[in-house]
Amino acid sequence: MKYNSPMQITFLGAAGEVTGSCYLVETAEVRFLVDCGMFQGGRDADHKNSTAIDFNPETIDFVLLTHAHVDHSGLLPRLAVLGFRGPVYMTGATADLLAVILRDSAHIQEKEAEWHTKTALRNKRSLNHKHTPLYTVTQAETFLRQIRRINYDEPCQPHPSVRCQFRDAGHIIGSAIIEVWLKSGPQHKKIVFSGDLGQRGHPIVRDPTLIQEADYLLVESTYGNRCHRSMQDTRDELVEIINRTLTKNRGNIIVPAFSVGRTQDLLFLLADLQRQGRLGTMEVYVDSPMALAVTEITLSHRELLDRETINALNWHDQHNENLHIHLTQEIEDSIRLNHIRSGAIIISASGMCNAGRIKYHLKYNLPRPECSILFTGFQAAETLGRKLVDGNKNVRIFGEQIPVRASIHTVGGLSAHADQQELLNWLKGFHRPPLKTFVVHGEPDNAEAFAGVIREQLQWPVSIPRRMTIERLD
Repeated sequence: MKYNSPMQITFLGAAGEVTGSCYLVETAEVRFLVDCGMFQGGRDADHKNSTAIDFNPETIDFVLLTHAHVDHSGLLPRLAVLGFRGPVYMTGATADLLAVILRDSAHIQEKEAEWHTKTALRNKRSLNHKHTPLYTVTQAETFLRQIRRINYDEPCQPHPSVRCQFRDAGHIIGSAIIEVWLKSGPQHKKIVFSGDLGQRGHPIVRDPTLIQEADYLLVESTYGNRCHRSMQDTRDELVEIINRTLTKNRGNIIVPAFSVGRTQDLLFLLADLQRQGRLGTMEVYVDSPMALAVTEITLSHRELLDRETINALNWHDQHNENLHIHLTQEIEDSIRLNHIRSGAIIISASGMCNAGRIKYHLKYNLPRPECSILFTGFQAAETLGRKLVDGNKNVRIFGEQIPVRASIHTVGGLSAHADQQELLNWLKGFHRPPLKTFVVHGEPDNAEAFAGVIREQLQWPVSIPRRMTIERLD
């Protein structure tokens, strides 16, 4: 189909904020999306999600997906419900993860809608359409038929005028940097989408692939204003928190962890620290059916794991007598965890504490000064996790004010996102400056800080697009 459009890109999300990644690329021959993610955190997240697709999905030829996290993938079934019928290209590991993540997302939406309906009827209030699910479990499962699997580093041609390759981004299993070559009449341009970039030396995944050239570059900036602690310092900090909380204070450690990536990282580190003799016997409860499914998927893709992880897994297979990992599936088993007074490490979703079983564990453990809450990932603005990290003395959980007496720890070195220096190191892999670099996927201060570093140290042309900004690719 021919379109009356110049070669351009529209920033539909993750522009001036971290979540909602979605970019519309258009030429006279093709229209496609890179990512189609949910907005998370903030009072207007529901409104943004319900109104995010304000274009005609039937005109989208295909979608390229960088990775499975909900803030990059969560609106894909919604896109299909509204009329998109094209293929969605992603790596095989991302496809495996996506099947689990989207079903879980739909299930949560259905349960929340059911709760709001019951509450409205009980209080004799009119039903509010904003609590209608964006998509159902059935619709999410129907969407999965549109997935097309692509191997890393293999050429892919989703359209006669578009060629692309997926490169390992080192963020989570299956995550990709996407190189896209566009042809429109006499014009030929290359766009690189960084997706979410990982940290070199991070557990589980391999290091991010270096890219040599691009005409236009979109680079994330989640931690564009700071540097993480080293992995060695992070291990030391983790050992200190665990030994103090479990042995000295005789409390519990509650870890709000993303089911995809962070839970697996933490399990690896606990096993590795025990292998080094730095931690004693541990009772670890993984209270997330999705985390269990993701862990199994991760282990099924051993070809994508780094060498250090393979060695640790082989060791733990033969020495697992002191690390007791309990996998909690049923609700009744999850409820029983709230009666444990000491000695437990409870890893539960969601990572930003805005949904899921973690809210119950926080409710029962936050008021206890002998306990610790351990954050291992980024907390978006206005989420419950962000309020705890920012030092709120009271938080609202299930409509109840909960005092915060537990110790709050943020272990930044476990982040799956590259910090400022690692982002800069990745950019230095380019052999020549892009015509323009767009700093995306970062809160305003973080994006501004990273854009400033790019200008100062690399002297590259750089801008920070806002949501709905349209940039011509001349």
